[in-house]
Amino acid sequence: MSKAQKRKRLNQDDGESKTPANKSTVDGGNPYPTLLRPTAEECREVRDALLSLHGFPPEFANYRRQRLRSFSAVDGHDTQCNVKSEPLDDAEVESVLDGLVKILLSQNTTESNSQKAFASLKAAFPNWEDVLAAEPKSIENAIRCGGLAPKKAVCIKNILNRLHNERGVLCLEYLRGLSVEEVKTELSHFKGIGPKTVSCVLMFNLQHNDFPVDTHVFEIAKALGWVPKTADRNKTYVHLNRKIPDELKFDLNCLLYTHGKLCSNCKKNVAKPKAKAKAKVASPDDCPLVDFYDLV
Repeated sequence: MSKAQKRKRLNQDDGESKTPANKSTVDGGNPYPTLLRPTAEECREVRDALLSLHGFPPEFANYRRQRLRSFSAVDGHDTQCNVKSEPLDDAEVESVLDGLVKILLSQNTTESNSQKAFASLKAAFPNWEDVLAAEPKSIENAIRCGGLAPKKAVCIKNILNRLHNERGVLCLEYLRGLSVEEVKTELSHFKGIGPKTVSCVLMFNLQHNDFPVDTHVFEIAKALGWVPKTADRNKTYVHLNRKIPDELKFDLNCLLYTHGKLCSNCKKNVAKPKAKAKAKVASPDDCPLVDFYDLV
């Protein structure tokens, strides 16, 4: 049976998967209980195809090393804050607060611009107490190159104000000792932080097996037939977190995000003829995902 025939059979099957359900970081039922895709085998094949094409994205390498160290270490985290605040430094082990702000600054802009915005914020304010004490306009000026500066500046100030008022210290390391649902509940109290941001913090900074759904992942998932064409992002998040094996989530997410940025074929959500993998995705014909597109 060909890959396309297997996918068609899975799409048409009204039964549940006979394999054990993946331990999920989401509550509630699967919004698409009769959709058996993606299978573990398909996830692994897509991961391997993209890894062969792109290699592992270097911008996520530090997070990957942290995950490997975390999973190989003795259980338990030091969740105590022993300093007044977290310095805005470039240490490989990124603080949770640094990570959250970086994710906020990455919204609706390019990776290059968000990195410049965070670097500018660090240059303007040596520590988070300085950011808390600063006027919103000063913060806006520091992060303006990242776009949506007024909105993002307000969000950063809200986070710092809440931490200062409720915990007395500008630190989010206590999240490392919480369960996934506790982290989601805690971060939902911060105005301006949405589900995708929370999911990114869970995956990148807290080393949980979560699978964020950004625009690139969302569009590719629909093109692959992993969710219906009418799916919304929230239902896609729930479904993919239930179907994708935990051990594949991090690498697959980083690779789908990277591929979505680089591949004009996937940006347009158009299947092209079968292609050969290359070092770069220079044209639509170089996309290896055409073998996996939903052709039903």
